[in-house]
Amino acid sequence: MSTNYQRPEDNQGVNDVSRISAGSTVKGEISSPYNVRIDGNFEGRIVSQSKVVIGEKAIIKGDIICNNIDIWGNVQGDLYVQDTLALKETCVVEGDLHIRRLAVELDATFNGNCKMITEEEFAQLTSGEQPAMYSVEEEKPVQEDAFTLPSSSPFSVPSAGDIPEA
Repeated sequence: MSTNYQRPEDNQGVNDVSRISAGSTVKGEISSPYNVRIDGNFEGRIVSQSKVVIGEKAIIKGDIICNNIDIWGNVQGDLYVQDTLALKETCVVEGDLHIRRLAVELDATFNGNCKMITEEEFAQLTSGEQPAMYSVEEEKPVQEDAFTLPSSSPFSVPSAGDIPEA
């Protein structure tokens, strides 16, 4: 997931916005230094060094890496957002969020995990490095008798000979 991630100049023109219109279906990868707006269907990876807007009728299947994102449509994939993710009331998002800030409107739907990250962690994630917060410790093996209760425990199960007859 190596990406040269630098912010573009703020003097973007209308022709600097990459757009997939409603009714269109695209598979592949989008990489843009400017804003990206998707109103159609897209399957693949989206990388924008600026803002991504997912329209109400859009269906996205794939990961998104960007500076900011507003989602009104359907996204299935992980999101890596350097600054702010805005989940709008009509959105459905299924995937893990790696974000700095989160804004959620009423009726927005999100299923997945959310990790709040710093700008440094974002840079590590988008360069292919794994930040310390994502390292997994090895699980220690459970001892077989770790859950055996002592015979004098009030929770021990009586043997058949210890049960009085009614």
